[in-house]
Amino acid sequence: MLPYYLTVQHRGEHEIVIERSRFIAHVARTETEEEAQTFIAEIKKKHKDATHNCSAYLIGERNEIQKALDDGEPSGTAGVPILEVLKKKNLKDTTVVVTRYFGGIKLGAGGLIRAYSKSTSEGIEATGIVERKLMRVVSTKVDYTWLGKLENELRASIYTIKEIEYLDQVIIHIFAEEEKKQDYIDWMTELTNGQAIIQEGDILYLEQKISKS
Repeated sequence: MLPYYLTVQHRGEHEIVIERSRFIAHVARTETEEEAQTFIAEIKKKHKDATHNCSAYLIGERNEIQKALDDGEPSGTAGVPILEVLKKKNLKDTTVVVTRYFGGIKLGAGGLIRAYSKSTSEGIEATGIVERKLMRVVSTKVDYTWLGKLENELRASIYTIKEIEYLDQVIIHIFAEEEKKQDYIDWMTELTNGQAIIQEGDILYLEQKISKS
């Protein structure tokens, strides 16, 4: 598993108009090629009356699977520019379909490349980019008398609360960087005067938004 990587936040859609042609960028996180192809097919069905539904996707930790489709536009003027934007933004597990409704004015090869690149870039920014970073889950079990103090301390700290379980005792699950987990354990032990039961849990991805949506 990669220690961290960038991908899109969720599904999104963004439209621009260039020389009377409508370019609608559809963006989705897709973790397999099957998901990518299903998303492309869904958009093509939704916009079956469009002039073109051009697409590209990158799948895998090392971009093992990548594909660009021009869907009737001149070769290399649509799918490849979409794919290049994904690469330039260092995104993984991402699919983009740009739907074009022709407005009557031909753009030429250079104009098409710029249009599909611009549509893709703006569509991704509108959708939002997130960083997914591998973190260790650490659980702290304490009596309820400690909850208020610990929650306040944690919310003012570098650590991110994953969830709080309210059982016979309260269990606070947090995300910690692997190299800082012992610092957290020592800090929590000191805060609770050694009354906390602290356990290391799974390694999971923590997702944080780094771009506007």
